Amino acid sequence: MTSPLDGLVAEHAEIEGQLADPAVHNDPAKARALSRRYAQLAPVVDLARELERVTDDLATARELAAEDASFRSEAVELDAELAGLNERVRAYLVPVDPDDARDAILEVKAGAGGEESALFAGDLLRMYLRYAERRGWKTEILDANPSDLGGYRDVSVAVKSRGSSGDGVYGRLRFEGGVHRVQRVPVTESAGRIHTSAAGVLVLPEAEDVDVDIDPNDLRIDVFRSSGPGGQSVNTTDSAVRITHLPTGVVVSCQNEKSQLQNKESALRILRARLLSAARERAESEASQARASQVRTVDRSERIRTYNFAENRIADHRVGYKAHNLDQVLDGELDEVLDALTAADLEARLAAQSS
Repeated sequence: MTSPLDGLVAEHAEIEGQLADPAVHNDPAKARALSRRYAQLAPVVDLARELERVTDDLATARELAAEDASFRSEAVELDAELAGLNERVRAYLVPVDPDDARDAILEVKAGAGGEESALFAGDLLRMYLRYAERRGWKTEILDANPSDLGGYRDVSVAVKSRGSSGDGVYGRLRFEGGVHRVQRVPVTESAGRIHTSAAGVLVLPEAEDVDVDIDPNDLRIDVFRSSGPGGQSVNTTDSAVRITHLPTGVVVSCQNEKSQLQNKESALRILRARLLSAARERAESEASQARASQVRTVDRSERIRTYNFAENRIADHRVGYKAHNLDQVLDGELDEVLDALTAADLEARLAAQSS
């Protein structure tokens, strides 16, 4: 029997054969890319098998029901199960972002609001770190610029899945990019008035060396003395690194590590991710592939979400999501709001495919 998933199942089998070839693993970048795609397609294979089983069982149940009415209820149940599976098939046949299976670099920057905004940026960072912990992901602070009261003026963190489980970090977190607004009484407010401030979040797919070709001659690398909290050597040596990509003007600074070499490597990781993201956006724009989706095309200058402490309420303005469990969300329970965003994105892609 044929299935609309046959092409994806065949691709999975082809990749399996490639991964069995020792020569493929001589190219680590290619092997990683194949492993990511193989893991991404594994649920498709399971779905195809389930679809075939239910289709066969339904055909048998209908034959039996024609002879014995007691089998009709089983046929009705299998028919409903098949309809649900076909909806899942539709979702798998919609083209996905090729970067969804990648790890991610997440940046949080304080915005308008001074120290309160920096404190909120710290709250957002802790929220994402706790969510990553719940998912079993690994996190690494690449660079951090703390504020005086314990928040962050800006911070960059790498988020990685453990192994090739297909648990794409970027695909899960990519809707977090944008301006997050907080409404609460700041610790710096003596009169108890509610203030509104904001912090920006940027989520980038982590790039590998082969994804972005960076000519060393295109880089201006400056070293300087680190500032802010740190160990003895952090503040007394020129360990901080600033890299400027001359063709694009992108500037990345890192001062989190004691070693100048470590800071340079962290800065290059962030730079590669930013250049890859910019290249993807240019390609989509030139090919006119950007969809009119309120989730995917939201402008980063817009406020995507509000955190209201007085009402313990979180509201995502892109999909109309509201819940009164802000304390739990800030503790890393993000799945419900991320599920709503993912579902809205899928509906938009299905609608675009049908039109």
